[in-house]
Amino acid sequence: MAPNGRLRPAKRMAHPVRATVGKRMVHPFHRSLGSGENMRILITGGTGYLGSVLVEHFVAAGHDVVALTRSPESAAKAAAAGAFPLLGNLTDTALLEQASAEADAVVHTAVDYFGGEDAIRAEAAAVAALTRGAGRAGTGKPFLYTSTNLVYGLDPDHSRDEDAELPEPGPQPFKLVGERLVREAAGLTGLIIRAGLVYGRGGSLLLTSLIDAATRSGAATYIDAGDNEWTPVHVDDLARLYLTALERPVAGIYNAAGPQQFSFRELAGAIADLTGATATSITAEQAESAMGPMAALLRSSARITSDRARTTFGWSASGPALPEDVRSGSYQVANR
Repeated sequence: MAPNGRLRPAKRMAHPVRATVGKRMVHPFHRSLGSGENMRILITGGTGYLGSVLVEHFVAAGHDVVALTRSPESAAKAAAAGAFPLLGNLTDTALLEQASAEADAVVHTAVDYFGGEDAIRAEAAAVAALTRGAGRAGTGKPFLYTSTNLVYGLDPDHSRDEDAELPEPGPQPFKLVGERLVREAAGLTGLIIRAGLVYGRGGSLLLTSLIDAATRSGAATYIDAGDNEWTPVHVDDLARLYLTALERPVAGIYNAAGPQQFSFRELAGAIADLTGATATSITAEQAESAMGPMAALLRSSARITSDRARTTFGWSASGPALPEDVRSGSYQVANR
């Protein structure tokens, strides 16, 4: 804590992309992209899969990034990426509130997918603290919440338009809680990004888990015909959307997906080519026995469009198709 009562993030290491930082305006919330002004961005989950790519893009664009980190190891990783580490976690609500009050923009990407009711309570407390701090001054600073297209549920006939009524509790009820808190928060510009499956750079928990399972078992499985389709988004494309949304914030909910869908049969074939396994169909009953509740997710279709994000921010996705990235792109590099 600094003598003036403000939080004092740890010092960062020099970043190869950016040696100096320009003078920051007090509240650079509504400015043109590429104007040269920089923001102080607080990010949670900044050393995770998506968060680490966001930090890279934010720093390269000339912004100061304060990354909440849970351990000295994570702090070192954040510093090496050019961010200012702030030791703490999502249960430190006083820390979250003060840090978000001092930031020019807040990005919440940290997530606990497997915590059940505890995850819902933790997400509610963390988002409430972050939005209280961000909205304290009433300046309309951007607050970007990372949600998912899974809030639309698993019913293929349910609308996936951003204005659709969401089923409750849904596959990820903690995201519904977080979204509601951001929508209801005062004094800030709330942006909610509902991303499709995020892929690229050899990462993404679902994809790496399927690849590991195929490597171990020799079978890259899909369920029944495997013709259910998802619309994914490349992690670097998604990071560009986040950056543009922070620099030209317009409150709202935005789907984020690339232009190319994939079927799970196609994905299994790509994983088989990558690992030397055999693409194999299994029945829904076999999947439920082996995977439990995850089987319903892997049988679902999740097709979304990003028309609102394209219209509002001029954003488009240009990353490689997911099956090709798995077969001969970043996942091939990661699995050598």
